[in-house]
Amino acid sequence: MNNVLVIGATGGTGTAVTQELIRSGVKTTVFGRSAQRLQSAFPKTPYVVGDAFQTDALIAAIQTSGADTIFQCAAIPYHQTVARQLPLGRAVMDAALATHTRVAFIDGIYAYGDVNGQADEATDLRTVSRKGIVKKRLSELLFSPRYQSIPKILFRLPDYYGPSARQASYLGGTLMSIAQHQLAFYIGAKTKRREYVYLPDAAKMMVTIAAAATSFDQVWNVPGQVITGQQLMKLARCVAQSHAPVLTMTKPLIRVVGWLNPDVAEIKEMYYLTQHPIYLSHQKYRDTFGKVVATPFKVGLRATLTAYQKK
Repeated sequence: MNNVLVIGATGGTGTAVTQELIRSGVKTTVFGRSAQRLQSAFPKTPYVVGDAFQTDALIAAIQTSGADTIFQCAAIPYHQTVARQLPLGRAVMDAALATHTRVAFIDGIYAYGDVNGQADEATDLRTVSRKGIVKKRLSELLFSPRYQSIPKILFRLPDYYGPSARQASYLGGTLMSIAQHQLAFYIGAKTKRREYVYLPDAAKMMVTIAAAATSFDQVWNVPGQVITGQQLMKLARCVAQSHAPVLTMTKPLIRVVGWLNPDVAEIKEMYYLTQHPIYLSHQKYRDTFGKVVATPFKVGLRATLTAYQKK
């Protein structure tokens, strides 16, 4: 992996991955819809403007940059996941096929379904939601015979937080409210232990995995750390010096707020993950690369909340 094109470089995961690639000395080109946002986020990094859903635009970007690897970090609006996830996957993979480029595709845990416990990379995909079905189909698409000749990695991340996450994750919106000393909502019972990964940690692990040629044509979990909502919210409020309450967003409340916010409405079918959390196995990463990167929550929260308070 000597030359990388990051698709969706100004999003939550894209920003963290791009920063880590640059820090690691990997030649990097960023790709997105807005030249202004790309230049503002990465003023010294080459960029290409285009639509990630357009295969021709991606092919042109790959050829212009000379990339040997694509990091697919582009996010889809949450309420459009079912309709647009597979078209995005096909566009990226068709561009990789046309240019003989390797692909690292970042996704979440929805394909695992209602595991209610630990999931490793070989866990059966027992989908129980519309989004889960689409994510399972995405996995099948990436590893289908059509793209057999393209080396690919499918990364699966738990919910995440970090300076670049903001509204791109469930926890991001909660932390943004805490940073501004405003009333915040935590989705699901605070007594449950849930897994979260700090995005800079996830980026380090993903770049480490993708740098090894033997990592391709596999699924890789990118594990985080487990904590109760009570512990997490106490830490966050302490770091932000906020006394504003953090209320629990229950399923009935999601239905009400969802009338006004389509992204919140879409959380309803995934609410089971707050009741039956999935914990990603660390074993494969540890066996291959050693210790999992795990910034203490207090340190990660301080960097995250400080970033949110600056804007």
